[in-house]
Amino acid sequence: MTAAATSALVLAGALVLFVSERVRHDAVAVLALFACVLTGLVAPADALAGFADPAVVAVAAVLVVGRAVELSGAAAALSRALIPAAAPFAVRLGLLLALGAFLSAFMNNIAALVITMPVAASIARDARRPPAATLMPLAFATILGGMTTLIGTPANLILSSVREEELGRPFGFFQMTPVGGAVALVGLAYLSLVGWRLLPMRETVGAGTRPPWRVYELGIVGDGEAAALLPMLRCAAARRLATFRNGRRLPASAALQTGDRLLVASRRQQWAVAADTGLSADENLDAAPGAVTARAAVAHGSFLIGLSHEAVRIRSGGRVRVVAVGPRAARARVPLSSLRIQAGDQLYVRGQPGDLAGFVGRARLLEIDRLDAVPVRRGAVGPVLLVFLAAIVAIVGFGASPALAFLGAALVLAATRLLPADEVYASVDWSVVLLLAAMIPVGRSFETSGAAAVAAEWLGAALAGMPVFAVLAALCGVTLLLSIFLNNVASAVIMGPLAIDVARLVGVGADAALLTVLVGTSADFLTPIGHQNNLLVMGPGGYRFTDYARVGALLVVLVIGTAAAVLSLGG
Repeated sequence: MTAAATSALVLAGALVLFVSERVRHDAVAVLALFACVLTGLVAPADALAGFADPAVVAVAAVLVVGRAVELSGAAAALSRALIPAAAPFAVRLGLLLALGAFLSAFMNNIAALVITMPVAASIARDARRPPAATLMPLAFATILGGMTTLIGTPANLILSSVREEELGRPFGFFQMTPVGGAVALVGLAYLSLVGWRLLPMRETVGAGTRPPWRVYELGIVGDGEAAALLPMLRCAAARRLATFRNGRRLPASAALQTGDRLLVASRRQQWAVAADTGLSADENLDAAPGAVTARAAVAHGSFLIGLSHEAVRIRSGGRVRVVAVGPRAARARVPLSSLRIQAGDQLYVRGQPGDLAGFVGRARLLEIDRLDAVPVRRGAVGPVLLVFLAAIVAIVGFGASPALAFLGAALVLAATRLLPADEVYASVDWSVVLLLAAMIPVGRSFETSGAAAVAAEWLGAALAGMPVFAVLAALCGVTLLLSIFLNNVASAVIMGPLAIDVARLVGVGADAALLTVLVGTSADFLTPIGHQNNLLVMGPGGYRFTDYARVGALLVVLVIGTAAAVLSLGG
């Protein structure tokens, strides 16, 4: 078997594993790297070269600096100041989407979603609409904003690295802004005027939207028959999901004993259901003066992932605790003490407003139903923004490497404690770093083996004789289709060199080809799995898989058409 065929086979196997989602994406990348080493596609001495790649260092450093900006509270304060409470729903939504796109141009787009998601829920609530009306448009807006600057998304940095290897110079900080900005403007206009109207509003909107379902445990106070408890639960608007004794699930007909635990689903708070049924809630949390409950989704990168719900109480010093959880627990039907937190989970957390606001920001929780202002660290806002702007000026004005500029910024923030010490490493999504570092040698092997040249010849032959607009639209579409199944970083690693080869064969500018790939890596608006932000709003918004294509299909056409038009005119 030739080296090109072997490389194609390795990538095909990785694609199958990526699509199956049975193996973590970073683990798939490492498996692909080992496959390349074992088959001789990558020399053992070069296997770890990805960890030294400037793009990987830049991604990690940008995450640290962006986290400092997020925790300073400056972006959240800006969102409250720029969106007038008295404006009509469509105006407030448009301003929110524009702000989300702007923030995601300069910080991790998940962080931009974390900051603006509570505002989105508040706008929907004020307009007597369900959160579905605002959450998907906001997720799409934060993805669009990532196309507009060098640090908007890790895929941009990877393509800049590809450009440096192939053409001798990386992208400038704002080199993608003309095409990315045009795409973002068209996309935001569509989402503000048309897109949100295509969303199905499945919740009843009347005097207010119905409270969401919550899952929690109640204790049995006395012995009795299970059948006698069911009518009381129905009258209290609650439903029994399972019964546990000493952590083991009991048959539905088993006699109940003191100390047994009921897993219950209800739209009502547990202390209200406990009062109506004679069951016991763990604590009289309703009596805590001034305490409020917030429904929040767990974002990727949260330090809570993999921990039990008790970790919220421990990590908050006892000031915040989980009082109920979301629908995944209803499907699992296991004791809540044995359920581990996953990205996308919904948690109902309770505490004092200030304690909640601080913990939600630190723990990377996306608050949905209650809006308490994120405290602004007044002494930190100015210095943090100054350090951030200094890094950008170093890149734009003095030609500094993004990796060095943002690594230096991260060092200053850590040394001056403008970013808490426990947040410095916690702010880095190490799964993304590992994915990047492993996929870079795999992507290079695809090129050095000759597989990329073969693929480029096939694609070039199919596109030969077509107008520049059609060629660029096709490259963007192919990248988009690949990004549906692969992480956008992996798509950039594969499609970057391939796009340059195709551009040379059909006589299109290499920069135009790379920039259309850049747009394509961040243009999956058709599925919830193509981008983390899409997946994060799926549960809170009550969306179905097909809802994304319902809103995103026309957006994809607009994005591809706009990108191809702008780049064909410019190149």
